[in-house]
Amino acid sequence: MAWLNVSQNSVRLWKVDPLRPDGKVIQKAASILRSGGLVAFPTETVYGLGANAFDREALAGIFRVKGRPQDNPLIVHVADRKTVFQLAAETPQRAIILMDTFWPGPLTIILPKNSLIPDEVSAGLNSVALRMPAHPVALELIREAGIPVAAPSANLSGRPSPTTAGHVLKDLGNLIDAVLDGGPADLGLESTVLDLTLDVPAILRPGGVTPEEISRVIGGLQIYSSSAEENLNKAPVRSPGMKYKHYAPEAPVFIIEGEPLKVARRLGELLRQYQAEGKKVGVLAYEENAQFYSCGELIVAGRRQEPAGVAARLYSALRHFDELGVDVILAEGMEPKGLGLAIMNRLYRAAGGRVIRV
Repeated sequence: MAWLNVSQNSVRLWKVDPLRPDGKVIQKAASILRSGGLVAFPTETVYGLGANAFDREALAGIFRVKGRPQDNPLIVHVADRKTVFQLAAETPQRAIILMDTFWPGPLTIILPKNSLIPDEVSAGLNSVALRMPAHPVALELIREAGIPVAAPSANLSGRPSPTTAGHVLKDLGNLIDAVLDGGPADLGLESTVLDLTLDVPAILRPGGVTPEEISRVIGGLQIYSSSAEENLNKAPVRSPGMKYKHYAPEAPVFIIEGEPLKVARRLGELLRQYQAEGKKVGVLAYEENAQFYSCGELIVAGRRQEPAGVAARLYSALRHFDELGVDVILAEGMEPKGLGLAIMNRLYRAAGGRVIRV
């Protein structure tokens, strides 16, 4: 396929079939990566901003264009297990079991790193975060490039992660070299990050693979809660999404959580209060409660009982509130179980501690 120049900048935008990516397009994007450029590409979770994981200047470019803190480590994306054995100083049996079970897929594993990994990737830690994405475009790009690809989400740091190429262009379009447009991301939330360097494996960031699924495979786990993450704010960051405010739209987000009918009542009170103050209010609700909100800018994220649908829509919803120009966002919470744990992790981070429990 021919590439298109985006009119407002010089970024190359290539549309690719998410199931059968065009080989010539992939070759061009892979060449950009090998030469030290930055390429945004689709994964099953969100769009990633890729750079050669061995190229210090390219890695510095990721931090620069995103405005990403230097102490926030990057995830290295691979296309085969052989690369894991090359990059990790140790690969314990439980890592192999997890790769057998969940790769390719939305699980990132943290292992001791070897000397091939630049400090820019690991933020100076003695470990490296590794993932094999479950997306044909991402896998073909990594294979064709012939290098591991370091890739955080392809957005400005702190903003909602991008689930479409349009989101990438809005945030980074004039700052990067190319975007592979493979359509909307299926999962819509980042991968689960699991630290295997500890005696008891720890989920540092919940994501597309749930704690229940992991524990069925390897047994006992630790899960860092929001309060535990706050305690880590003075310690080195061991995973993306742990230390800093993330996923936030422009307007402040308030989470109302508790029994659904009580949530609807309290949210309605707050909605009327803010509107009486002359504010434009966004409401992020679930289908079960949507009937209770007759005013405000309402976005229905899906059914409370179907968190996969909510996850797929969450970041797009938060970005749409920016487009609507709301002054404040009132969001319903959900039970932090299964995929709901990852959804609430993202909402807590977006809210920056603004939580109302009823």
